[in-house]
Amino acid sequence: MSAINFDALLLLLKANTKDLVVKLCNEVFLHKDALCLPEIVIKTTADSLSVSHTESLQLLEALRGLIQKALFVGASNGASIAAIFPETFHTNLLSLLGKVILENQVTWSSHVINNQVSLPRLVDFDWRVDVKTASDNITRMSVPTCILQLQI
Repeated sequence: MSAINFDALLLLLKANTKDLVVKLCNEVFLHKDALCLPEIVIKTTADSLSVSHTESLQLLEALRGLIQKALFVGASNGASIAAIFPETFHTNLLSLLGKVILENQVTWSSHVINNQVSLPRLVDFDWRVDVKTASDNITRMSVPTCILQLQI
């Protein structure tokens, strides 16, 4: 996990509405695994915040790092999110970002867990034991057979 550029996050202060900050956070989360963010996202962010292309890219990368770190440490309350930020960070922006992360943390975490590459997981299973009570061969009678059905 790379270091977060908190100075770039201060560009969010130029946002007209809180909804724009929420939209940017969700957009960054959607592209969290991409090697590079889509050009349309960078350009839209630059236009909506009236910043340069480079500043927009830095902001989006900083948001990506912040969201990844918050999910990695399992930030589940305001104090644990505030611990990610430096002490001198803008307090109103910190509380807004903390609120956005807390509101989306459960959804984002479950999305990450469900889409991770891992070994197969047991979803459900069913079992029964069958015993043959009639047969033309006496040796096959009363021999239990275990039937196990796994759903992964």
